[in-house]
Amino acid sequence: MLDESELPRQWYNIQADMINKPLPLLNPATREPLKAEDLAHIFAAECAKQELDQEHAWIDIPEEVLERYKYYRSTPLVRAYALEKALGTPAHIYFKNESVNPLGSHKINSALPQCYYCKQEGTTNVTTETGAGQWGAALSYAAKAFGLECAVYQVKISMQQKPYRSSIMRTFGATVTGSPSMSTRAGKDIITRDPLHPGSLGTAISEAVELATTTPNCKYTLGSVMSHVSLHQTIIGLEAEKQMEKAGEYPDTIIACFGGGSNFGGLAFPFMRHTLLEGKKIDFIAAEPSSCPKLTHGKFEYDFGDEAGYTPLLPMYTLGHEFKPANIHAGGLRYHGAGTIVSQLLKDGYMRAVDIPQTESFAAGLLFARTESIIPAPESCHAIAATIREAKKCIETGEEKVILFNLSGHGLIDMTAYDSYLNGDLTDPEFKG
Repeated sequence: MLDESELPRQWYNIQADMINKPLPLLNPATREPLKAEDLAHIFAAECAKQELDQEHAWIDIPEEVLERYKYYRSTPLVRAYALEKALGTPAHIYFKNESVNPLGSHKINSALPQCYYCKQEGTTNVTTETGAGQWGAALSYAAKAFGLECAVYQVKISMQQKPYRSSIMRTFGATVTGSPSMSTRAGKDIITRDPLHPGSLGTAISEAVELATTTPNCKYTLGSVMSHVSLHQTIIGLEAEKQMEKAGEYPDTIIACFGGGSNFGGLAFPFMRHTLLEGKKIDFIAAEPSSCPKLTHGKFEYDFGDEAGYTPLLPMYTLGHEFKPANIHAGGLRYHGAGTIVSQLLKDGYMRAVDIPQTESFAAGLLFARTESIIPAPESCHAIAATIREAKKCIETGEEKVILFNLSGHGLIDMTAYDSYLNGDLTDPEFKG
């Protein structure tokens, strides 16, 4: 743990240090690059400014946000001795445990500043999408903390699979609607085309953006993909750097699961600055589901961030904004595209990606639970599976590599998924590109 004086007081903006900056977001009508003021009618003005900032490497964390961070930060850095022993690996495995905060996942790290910035500019209502529900739960809590009303569109299949996350959101005062729904034009159009559509983050984003742009004094917030979200999440990696130094080690390999990029960027970007500025060799690995493999099988091109085409055009690795992901239990990873920063870094060879089948991820999660006594979220299971792959390579080579991964959330509200795995009912859906 870090004492209060060691807690980071700034976020790290990797865009400032990138050799090849992310390509600009485009207005879909004019194909002209967007300015911060163009985004400010959807996002809080400060978030819009942070989104496009490619100049300042360090952004001050507001004092009010720091005070809220102190409720649960720093989060522990733990060496997984029992997992190492079970694998018989010479690797040293560490994990940053973001599951210990009151909402159970890393998502609160960005929910708090987004709600703070909305409150500061006089916004009264916020809206968002959520998949597994971790982001929706975090935003519901943060909105209540700053006195805002909150409306959440949750992916319909995830709402059915994880009903207690909806309960958490409602406990904090949010309204929750399954997406696609009949409450928006976008939702009605999607249901008309496909009455049995299970929903995706793309459909939920469309509905949330529509609500934000048609409701007075309402702003849209989101839990991944966009650059300002990854910026807020760098509190994870900045803490991990100091904690690894206290442990007397430095990671050779850094791993996180990947949906849109927030927890991967949050852990990896502070370490990656040493690669960009000093040439330090670190193997950065994003672990995504094999049924939704935008980094390993997608194309790098401009695409919408939502199904209806309401968002700006984003330069990213994508499976196409109309891609319908399989109904896997890792609801937070069922997204068609990758954030613009990660997409550019992958394109330039600073990182790599692996895709993990659903049953392999749950086997890894079960082993982690039985060795480290923590039941991980299905999303985090992908990072654990990738870590196990790398640790087993060290058995073959005899290398004592230091591996660091992000445990981005716990699975205590995902036990129906574990039941399905333990009962032999889980399958590995094929990717249909």
